[in-house]
Order: sequence, then structure tokens, then C-alpha cells
Amino acid sequence: MPTNYFDFIDSLPPIVPNIFTALLIFFGSLFLARFLRKLLSKMLKKRAVDFELSILLGQLLYWGIIAFGIITSLGRFFDVTAFIAGLGILGFTIGFAMQDIMQNFVAGIILLIQQPFNVGEDVEAAGYSGTVLTINIRTTEMRDFDGRIIIIPNAQILSNSITNFSQAKSLRVVLPIGISYDADHDKARQTILDAIADIPGLLKDPAPNIAFHTFGGSSIDLTIYFWIDTNLTDPKSAKNIAVTKIKTALDKKGIQIPFPIQTLYVQK
Repeated sequence: MPTNYFDFIDSLPPIVPNIFTALLIFFGSLFLARFLRKLLSKMLKKRAVDFELSILLGQLLYWGIIAFGIITSLGRFFDVTAFIAGLGILGFTIGFAMQDIMQNFVAGIILLIQQPFNVGEDVEAAGYSGTVLTINIRTTEMRDFDGRIIIIPNAQILSNSITNFSQAKSLRVVLPIGISYDADHDKARQTILDAIADIPGLLKDPAPNIAFHTFGGSSIDLTIYFWIDTNLTDPKSAKNIAVTKIKTALDKKGIQIPFPIQTLYVQK
């Protein structure tokens, strides 16, 4: 029986064992790719790695193993050296023809790895400001503060400065105003400091500061600086509260915020 079995194997065309081996390699690589992708996903989840980055790394690992399995399977039938070289030339040609798309693709990978911002954060990037909705391989989608949906190519984001408002734990609010020339400036300073003292999220360190800096046309101009905890309030809300409180406090103390005055001479 064994002799007849081996005789049967020897009688098969040479390509049949190669087909069997190639299929075994391909399906083995398919099983291995799925297994390693799930394993990598669990490991990254335990380390609290960003969800989009986990998907990207999983896909790269999966398709890398599949490609290796396919090339190894084809190696059972012919020399794959020329085939790989042809793929390289083809890939270079396609990459050159689609360089803008490839540039955005590479930029998307860099953004997912470096993570200058995450989904749900408020940022300013490529001249646009808004909340990040999705970070894709080629584009980033955000909603601006007027509610419009903006889709920005990743290459534009990566090649420009990025301001992340959400990751800053504290931010400085700058508020310029002017008071009348005949006002008591020390009294005005203390009135303003008292008015902003109970703004939600106001930080005591650095302490609020007021700087008189300009002799304006109808007022002494000054700038109010104070820092806020962004976990408690945002800069726009803090500035809105500050303006209201300062105006009310100055009115109670009889300190005017003058209108611009122009003197017009009419020659008869």
C-alpha cells in the first residue's frame, strides 16, 4: 500500500504539488494575517492607543502578510524576482502619476502616528478652525464654528502650523478697553480686577494683569490679561463674562468708557 501511494504521488504532474503547496501557503498567510491583526488590536487597546491608529497599523500588518503570502505562493511556479521588479517599476509609475494622492496618504499616516490632534478636539489647521470629526488616510474632516463641514487634504494640514485648543490646559485671555482721561487709573485698575475675580475657571497663578499702554484719541487705552482653566470654561465664554462684569463694575464706580470724539472746525 505505501509503495502504491508513493507511486501515485510520483505519477502526478510536477505542477500539482506546487499548486497544493501554494494554496497551503496562501491560506496559511491569510489565517496568520487575521490572527496577528486581532492580537495587535488587543495589545494596542490595552495600551490605550488611538482607535484610528490601531486600525491603520492593523491594516498595514494584515495586507503586508497577505502580500508576502501571495509572492511566496507565486514563487512555487516561477522566479518572482522579475515580477517583484516589475511591481516596483509599476508602483513607481503609479506613484509619480498620483503623487498628490500619495502625498496625502503619507501625510495621513504621519498624522495618525504623531497625533497632533484627536477626534473631537478644537484645532486650527491649514487656515481653518473647528472641531475634528474624522481623521482619514487622505483627508481630515472638521466642523467649523459656524457649523460648516470642511474636508482638508492631509498634506495641507501637515505642511502648515497646527494650533490645538483642546490640549491646552490653560489659556490666556486678552481684552483691550479704554477709560476716560479724567478717571482715577488706580481705582479703575482695582475695579476691573475685582470684577473679573469670580469668572469661572480664572487662575490665580499667573495672576491677572492690567497694562496701560496708549494715549488714545479720546481715552487711555489698557489691556487686561488673565488666564483660565480650559476644563472649566472656554476663552470665548470667559471674555464674554469679563466684558459684561467690567462694564457693570465701571458704571457703578462712575468710570466712563468714552466714545471716540472728533472736533470739526467749519470755516465761514
